[in-house]
Amino acid sequence: MSAEGLSGAADEPVIELGNEFAEVRIRKVRTRNGARLLISSPRSGREVSLCPLALEALTWQTEEVFSAMIGNPYGPLEVDRDG
Repeated sequence: MSAEGLSGAADEPVIELGNEFAEVRIRKVRTRNGARLLISSPRSGREVSLCPLALEALTWQTEEVFSAMIGNPYGPLEVDRDG
């Protein structure tokens, strides 16, 4: 979800975290469906808006899940099934 159409994005403080592998900016935003956490990556230009349930679901995951996501950051590769 883009920051467009989200209110409060400019009013909330921004948390910036980074190391040699990644940099992210995190801020609380308000939508018509409630508060979300907007996480953006300046390097890639990508962002995601997560609701409280999605954030809590992160706590249910194992280290292996995160390792798999980091190993394949943009999802599974599409396989050409026709040839």
